[in-house]
Amino acid sequence: MESQESQDAPDGPGVDRAFICASFNQDTTSLSVGTKTGYQLFSVTAVDKLDCIHEGVECPDVYIVERLFSSSLVVVVSLSMPRRMNVYHFKKGTEICNYSYSNNILSVRLNRQRLVVCLEESVYIHNIKDMKLLKTLLNTPINPTGLCALSVNHSNSYLAYPGSATIGEITVYDANNLSTLTLIQAHDSPLAALTFNASGTKLASASEKGTVIRVFSVPEGQRLFEFRRGMKRYVSISSLSFSVDAQFLCASSNTETVHIFKLEQHSPSQDEESPTWSAYVGKMFTAASTYLPTQVSDMMHQDRAFATVRLNMFGLKNICALATIQKLPRLLVASSDGCLYIYNVDPQDGGECALVQKHRLFDSSEEQVEQKEEENPEDVAQQQASQSYAATVALPSTPPSSTTLMGYSEDGGAQKGEVFPEHEFAEGPVCLDDENEFPPFGNQSN
Repeated sequence: MESQESQDAPDGPGVDRAFICASFNQDTTSLSVGTKTGYQLFSVTAVDKLDCIHEGVECPDVYIVERLFSSSLVVVVSLSMPRRMNVYHFKKGTEICNYSYSNNILSVRLNRQRLVVCLEESVYIHNIKDMKLLKTLLNTPINPTGLCALSVNHSNSYLAYPGSATIGEITVYDANNLSTLTLIQAHDSPLAALTFNASGTKLASASEKGTVIRVFSVPEGQRLFEFRRGMKRYVSISSLSFSVDAQFLCASSNTETVHIFKLEQHSPSQDEESPTWSAYVGKMFTAASTYLPTQVSDMMHQDRAFATVRLNMFGLKNICALATIQKLPRLLVASSDGCLYIYNVDPQDGGECALVQKHRLFDSSEEQVEQKEEENPEDVAQQQASQSYAATVALPSTPPSSTTLMGYSEDGGAQKGEVFPEHEFAEGPVCLDDENEFPPFGNQSN
């Protein structure tokens, strides 16, 4: 079974580069990176330093790694077993549970209430407190990239995913009450990117063309903003991210430019109070747009980028996020060249953002990795006593139990693996024992 899953493994982006995948956690305080040897978690709470807080080697070739806020819960999927999701308590070095699915896992999203697993034609919704399968959305439109977004605000837990494989329709689903909320006709072309703001009241989207980014109200589905990223060429939008206050939205793509848009409503009174030449021209365009074709009129009403970043790379996959670090607004860009770039953002005037720090995620070279593989096993055993905490707690992954427990009746093919007996909450809610980092799930009973 495992060999078959390995053959069906999806081609993770950047497999031949510094890392396979990267993702920021829900409040952009941590960066998770999947590599050929496992995964690493970095703290991004300071500009001048990048601390590796954990390195997991439970399984190689990790192409999905998601951390729940600043807790010890981390979800991992490996190219060697792309149909199996492993949930770890990385500080204790234990596996909480694992689930196997009928097809390759394409993405995983989580908040304090729900864990969502997206396959090409189905979506699985788990209760994160005990990992039980609550709902399976079967026969969803073909979604080859596993595109979906889950609001980090657990009080609503809105889930967005493509409602069509041919046009840019968005299905907004209430993952708490397990019901569909609304369908949004967002774009003419298929969707390429989705993201919620922190409160779950706004949803941003981009299509495969990548020229226009739209923001909608949730759950109403009304269009609030429309931004034009460019006109000259179609691009592949790789990530969208709101700032915490939802005043800004950043977008990165396979080009060398990252765009930051400002979400502000232009009132007529503001134009009257500032009778500048640009305001006058803007009024003329607005008046003229009523006589122009709809496509041209829409283009004239689209806002341009408030701020931009010029990357020293082209064609590399990257993800971006807006965060407040050391009380200042920053733009973070993690690139498949193996670096994290930090830029200052001017919230008043915008413009070109200045690079303030570049962190290389991996100090060790490939030669060092190869040398480590050639070491004598006896020498490795002698060194285990002096290994770091991260290496010590990284225990080998336990194979699935031969007696698997099925999930809920509405499982759609998901199989729950063994919940390890040594885990103190095997029979109850998952509890991470992180009082200082994250409110515990359920009651503590050490």
